[in-house]
Amino acid sequence: MEPNWLDWAKQLQSIAQAGLTYSKDVYDLERFELIRNISVDILAHYTDMDRPVIKDLFASETGYPTPKVDIRAVVFKDDKILMVRENSDGNWALPGGWADIGHTPGEVAVKEVKEEAGYTVKPIRVIAVTDKKCHPHPPSAYHVYKIFIQCEIIGGQPAFGIETSEVKFFAENELPPLSTARNTKSQIEMAFKYLKNPDQAVYFD
Repeated sequence: MEPNWLDWAKQLQSIAQAGLTYSKDVYDLERFELIRNISVDILAHYTDMDRPVIKDLFASETGYPTPKVDIRAVVFKDDKILMVRENSDGNWALPGGWADIGHTPGEVAVKEVKEEAGYTVKPIRVIAVTDKKCHPHPPSAYHVYKIFIQCEIIGGQPAFGIETSEVKFFAENELPPLSTARNTKSQIEMAFKYLKNPDQAVYFD
């Protein structure tokens, strides 16, 4: 679970962003900008990030604030799950990434598998929609929904991409060190449950 200070900072940022989007009064706009700056100050106090970097990454969006969406592809072969080694931390994750404007969730899953693992896949079904703050991920400045989409291999060969260095299938009892910012052990175990019980309902937080 996220620490309280991170939740408070994100809520303040959300309130400020909505206020800056819809308010017309110049004094209210000043107040909402102050609230946004307070949210940045909270993050700067509790993290080792520089304030300008935080403001650029965390407090520069406009429009009504909504959660970001992360797509993860769940691909099985011979009862093993496809994972890629991330260059960023050297650990392993399901292929995936941020949802792209103009692409459906299924299209994003297909694209991410091709780019990160080399395989051509077909999306079959959604198995889970999770809220990142409800699971044991490291703290994140963003509020993130994660969509897990089971896919079937229809072609291609294993090949790592720009952001990955290795492609491999793993049995449930031989999972590698996980990139927990992207997926947790419990989420991988959940994916195997859907492999064994394909008729169970979609999980959602």
